[in-house]
Amino acid sequence: MRQESILRKILRIIALILVSVIFLGPFLWMVFTSFKPLAEALKLPPTFLPETWVPQNYVDAWNSGPFLHYTKNSIIVTLSVVALQLLTIIPASYAFAKMDFRGKKILFSLILVTMMIPAQLIFLPVYLMFSKTNLINTYWSLILPWASSAFGIFLLRQRFMQVPDEIIEAAVLDNTPTWKIIFKIMLPQARGTVITIALLNFIGTWNDYFWPLVMTSNDDVRTLPLGVSMLKSTLDGIHWNTVMAGNVILILPIVIIYIFAQREIIKAFTYSGIK
Repeated sequence: MRQESILRKILRIIALILVSVIFLGPFLWMVFTSFKPLAEALKLPPTFLPETWVPQNYVDAWNSGPFLHYTKNSIIVTLSVVALQLLTIIPASYAFAKMDFRGKKILFSLILVTMMIPAQLIFLPVYLMFSKTNLINTYWSLILPWASSAFGIFLLRQRFMQVPDEIIEAAVLDNTPTWKIIFKIMLPQARGTVITIALLNFIGTWNDYFWPLVMTSNDDVRTLPLGVSMLKSTLDGIHWNTVMAGNVILILPIVIIYIFAQREIIKAFTYSGIK
């Protein structure tokens, strides 16, 4: 029995190492390549660690285009989308979890169906609609289509349903307004889930390449992913070391936010049941 236990631990460690290599390997390769000189980045066979560290790659990537402008656009669009989604997700989730109204199940089912519709399927009618209303090349064309999230409503509803009905009924008997019930009772108990939804939406919007590509035709409201993708065309040939430096700049805010929010994310998926 003891030998079997030791063997299981060894196999578990090996599995963790393999999973870590699969997920962390490309990320570490990108980071290390971003510090290599061009000749070393193109060297065959490649080397994992840089023989010569070149932080100048980050300066070259940042100066290759209006990256400060792209970053500002990304911040505006991402924070606006997250704020709008929370404003729509929170009351909708409460309504589906704790209120009774005609067509509740049908409406919730329709919302879940929208999770199966990819953005590539709806971009053309949305583009035509925005084109007729002169919203192309504006922040609104990047914000309004994502003003709510079906997955966010689903996830927060599941968490709200775990709050005992007796608490809500007691608050109603005390003539507590609905908005107070949501913000004083429900949200404190669903803090981890709300943080998780905000973070997932932040990541999705910050990394979005397709939608800004379709909805913009100039640099006025273009976001950071488009700026990074244009490194290939703005540089003399493809300088993969500088391209990798641009990618690190792109994902750095996400990594920092995730480090601080990972505990809340784990709690949210641990305690959110499916009902």
